[in-house]
Amino acid sequence: MSALTTVDDVLLVSSVVFILAAGALLLARIARGPSMLDRALALDVCAALIIAGLGAKSALDRNPYYFPIMLVLALLCFTGSVAIARFIAVRDRPPGPPRTRTTAPEPDTTPGTSGTSGASGADDEGTEGR
Repeated sequence: MSALTTVDDVLLVSSVVFILAAGALLLARIARGPSMLDRALALDVCAALIIAGLGAKSALDRNPYYFPIMLVLALLCFTGSVAIARFIAVRDRPPGPPRTRTTAPEPDTTPGTSGTSGASGADDEGTEGR
């Protein structure tokens, strides 16, 4: 074994240790999280840690077998995070001012007109004076 291989193995093992420590802290955040948004964010970070762990295993084994799995997992986690964020954004939206309903102007109901205000009816001409 050369010195570079030893350094490479030490760095990979230390990265796995850091990933495991981050996972333990993350599980505490999931269990203790005060809001749904904290838990959703922690689950997203958990997925990122799983992807990082797969990358470390792939680098340690020097085998690119896990790369497509990592890619699919990243895509699924991204879409899941967007869906959760949209759900929480709609659910936790602060109440705004009440909406006022706009109504159409009421039709003209004066006697002698047919409800239109213009020269659209030819039968309206000359009926007012009788």
